[in-house]
Amino acid sequence: MKTLRRLTFQLLIALSFALVSQPAFGQPQTQVVGNGNARGPGKPVTIPVTIRTKEEVAERTEETYFQNIDLVISEDGEPQTIISMRAIGTNSPITLCVLIQEDLVTSVANEIKDLAEFIRKLPKGSRVMVGSLRTGSLAVRQKFTTDLEKAATSLRPPNGLSSSSPYNPYVEVIEALKRFESQPLGRRAILLVSDGLDVSRGVDSSSPTQSVDLQRAVNESQRRGVAIYGFYAPSTLAAANPGLVTNAQSSLLRLSDETGGIAFFQGTGAPVSFRPFIRELDVALQKQAALTFLSTHLKKGFHKIEVKSSTPGVRVSYPSGYVRN
Repeated sequence: MKTLRRLTFQLLIALSFALVSQPAFGQPQTQVVGNGNARGPGKPVTIPVTIRTKEEVAERTEETYFQNIDLVISEDGEPQTIISMRAIGTNSPITLCVLIQEDLVTSVANEIKDLAEFIRKLPKGSRVMVGSLRTGSLAVRQKFTTDLEKAATSLRPPNGLSSSSPYNPYVEVIEALKRFESQPLGRRAILLVSDGLDVSRGVDSSSPTQSVDLQRAVNESQRRGVAIYGFYAPSTLAAANPGLVTNAQSSLLRLSDETGGIAFFQGTGAPVSFRPFIRELDVALQKQAALTFLSTHLKKGFHKIEVKSSTPGVRVSYPSGYVRN
């Protein structure tokens, strides 16, 4: 009888434990947000972020560089939980597409040597594609290759002819983005040397808020996880119409900001040299990290992201959102 009572007591304890533990070990529960819409329990999402400080310390290792930086992230206006932040910059291969607009001013030809050297110094295992934005469609001079020397030597200076002007740079940026489909996941970027000017639908379409193809390029970049870095140089059209420069540079700035890249300018004219741009781009790529957070918004479509730092003197570049398929 005592044995039976003991077994019954143990069974009740085990049953009670199972009932208490079930929510923790069973399937996660669906949450209901304030507007009454159901959302899932959460799914990890990883985005690239570039973290810069006012004073870069060259000898600082990746681990010590990131360990004292505090970030907070929100998705669709709601705080999310950061799972991890992993440095990926110095030795991690990158899949990079270099695009040069064909009708830029001829002084850009002097920058080809420095751009080629930048490609040669990319991390081992990087894949590089080189193309020209010209009349008609994207001209691919070199398909994606791990042969960095071959990619570097495929660079050509723009011919500077207005007759070579693309329909607008963003249509061919979209075409280049589709070439990433067959490439491995990980660090992805486009280096766009362009005037950023879209007058394909009239002067009004050159505004960064009015260009349909600029918006399409942003959407496609976010969907494929490609950061776009813009080097501004005027085309023959922009050089002849100074009033369009603000729209041109603002368009490049929007494209870079919303995809997690950086736009580089040197006044309103042609830069004296790309070397400061390349130097800053190289540092930015070294300071990249993979930020993984627990997303509680599982619906398909675009989700807006905002990343902030509570550490003084820190600048964070990140994509403005991502598309969940």
